[in-house]
Amino acid sequence: MVNSHATEPTSETTPANRGNGPVALPLTGPAPTAAALGAAFAATEVPYAVLRTQPSGIRVVWVNDALARAVGYAADTIVGLDVLADPRVRPTDPEAVREYRRGPSTHPVVLRRADGVHVRCVAHVSAVPAGADVPPGTLVAGVQDLTAELSASAEQAALVAEERRERRSLSLIARVSDLLMDVDEPHGLREIAALLESEVVERADFFLFDNGLWAADGLEPVRAGVARHHGPSGRMLSRCRQDPVGRLLAGTDGDVLELDLAAEHPEGTYAQWLSARLASDDADGDQRVVVQVVPGRRRPVGMLVVRPRGGGGTAALDASERTVVELVARRVGLSIDNVRLYDREHRLAETLQRAMLPEQAEVDGLDVWTYYSPNSDDVQVGGDWYDVLQIDPQTVGVVIGDVVGHDVEAAATMGQLRSVVRSYAFDITTPGPVLDRVDQLFGGMRIPRAASLVYSALVRGEGGCWTLRYSRAGHLPLLHVRDGRTRLLRGTGGRLVGFGEGGRATDEVELAPGDVVVYYTDGLVERRDRSLRAGLEELETVAAAVTARDAAGIGEDLLSRLADHPEDDVAVVVLRVPGTDDHLAGAVSPRRRRWALPSEPASIGRARHAVVRTCQAWEIPDAANAELVVSELVANAVLHGWGHVALQLYDTGDGLRIEVEDANPTPPVTTDGHPGRVGGFGMQIVERLADWGWRQSRGGKVVWAKVRPGSLPASARHA
Repeated sequence: MVNSHATEPTSETTPANRGNGPVALPLTGPAPTAAALGAAFAATEVPYAVLRTQPSGIRVVWVNDALARAVGYAADTIVGLDVLADPRVRPTDPEAVREYRRGPSTHPVVLRRADGVHVRCVAHVSAVPAGADVPPGTLVAGVQDLTAELSASAEQAALVAEERRERRSLSLIARVSDLLMDVDEPHGLREIAALLESEVVERADFFLFDNGLWAADGLEPVRAGVARHHGPSGRMLSRCRQDPVGRLLAGTDGDVLELDLAAEHPEGTYAQWLSARLASDDADGDQRVVVQVVPGRRRPVGMLVVRPRGGGGTAALDASERTVVELVARRVGLSIDNVRLYDREHRLAETLQRAMLPEQAEVDGLDVWTYYSPNSDDVQVGGDWYDVLQIDPQTVGVVIGDVVGHDVEAAATMGQLRSVVRSYAFDITTPGPVLDRVDQLFGGMRIPRAASLVYSALVRGEGGCWTLRYSRAGHLPLLHVRDGRTRLLRGTGGRLVGFGEGGRATDEVELAPGDVVVYYTDGLVERRDRSLRAGLEELETVAAAVTARDAAGIGEDLLSRLADHPEDDVAVVVLRVPGTDDHLAGAVSPRRRRWALPSEPASIGRARHAVVRTCQAWEIPDAANAELVVSELVANAVLHGWGHVALQLYDTGDGLRIEVEDANPTPPVTTDGHPGRVGGFGMQIVERLADWGWRQSRGGKVVWAKVRPGSLPASARHA
């Protein structure tokens, strides 16, 4: 309020009182006239308007030049218009009129400019008391333009939203990276697709391309391209001109495309196959999907097909969503390439290594059991190896060794060393001179890997006795067991292979009937939490307590107690001199045996022979049924599975339990045979002879069968 009269300074307003409280400055001069006030309102840059409430609404009766410029009309043309509108209420709403009349208030309004643009503002409205020159219902409104504030707020909100999207994208990529650590799990890719569906898109599906296009829940590195549901073969790429998906897989048409699943696609193309698999039942819905290539190092390894939320194809994905889809595809492709590359190297090394290991040895006059397994935790291939040689009817050579490393080079070095030992073992019967010759040749070959081994020659004697002659080249000592007493055959340790200086010693031990000799590599006894000396002591303790009376039972007992969770490759050879009472009556053992068999037809015969020998050793009657069951199970694993086949036998006390494991997770099925050709009755035979079932395993599946004695008459069994 403007004072109409002058005031004198008081004690509270003196300079000495400054800083101690509010100071009232004196105002002097006459009060401004109505004309002066009108001129001031007209000259200010703050938009002002005088409004009047009428039965027809709230109308403008006067505006200053600032408001006229804001709306783009001449001041005299605005009078009578409704250029100020409250977006919340209608101008004719009685409640709105009463609200304006009550007193000072603030309202959101929209200025309707002459060019059609609406400017969002806020109006500070006050009622003017009625007087001689002021009609009732007069209002004065100061208008504040919110454009700058709203623009800054919108920009800030956009920045916050963008930052949130970036954080969400980074979080999603981090979770995808965690899932990619187990991309070769059965449902690894499905989990990544589910994560995309929860955060980014409506639907996501992975399809891998290797000898055909196939839907993938997880990666199958060993037999990529083989699945229950697979698309056209790789040869269909010749039809790429009519197939946009084929061009994408061929790498000739970019790395992303929009595919309409409802469109007609040529028969036999990838686009037609995808449409048949992914088309929605909603005929009126948007059927467009985004196909993102999953790139490998040299060529595409598959596709990621996503359906955006709400449809719309590629246009429905914003920049951050497109980036997420592309990054996920690239990371998945790199992981798949790494898994397949490692798997190829591993299978090459393992195949090389197993090809050089002998089959289960059959030696006249000796009971021999052999075992080899790479480290299951790291799934690596190393240089552990063994060999059993029938040098002549009276002499048997047994060797076990270890080459440093877990790769193809270690396996190749092992193969070279095995060949060298074999070549000299048949010419020289004494172990020491054999190792001398091996040293010379091995050193001349300049092989970079260090290696150790024990070579022994067993010579048949009188009365079932044998003489063991051996020489060690830096390897762990053999273990000799007689009547529950053990001793380590340390002999002359000697240097590693290739570092001998000539004249390696040969030690000799007489073996009586019932004696056992254990050859082994360090994976059987060495652990991070104990010393090697403690591991050797544990081996002696366990071996002394073994009650099994056959080489396989002894070996399985040692493995079950010492190598349940090995930290390195394990190779074991158990050699037993048969006793005079080898009917094995009353022998107590874990009654468990296992074999690792290559996925080849010859393994079927080996498995049958192993079951017959085991039934004889355990005195399980009616071995013919078990022989027939294991033959069918191993044959199915060889024909329909992949990877190596694991055979395990258990004596359950009331029968024999057979377990066969392979890397194919697809369950076995019983069929009615193949009309017009032989085969297809395998599981029917198993059903007649045994109770059977299957379960998933970490590496694929296990099919088990518990043989029922006397299921078929002898004539039927041998038909």
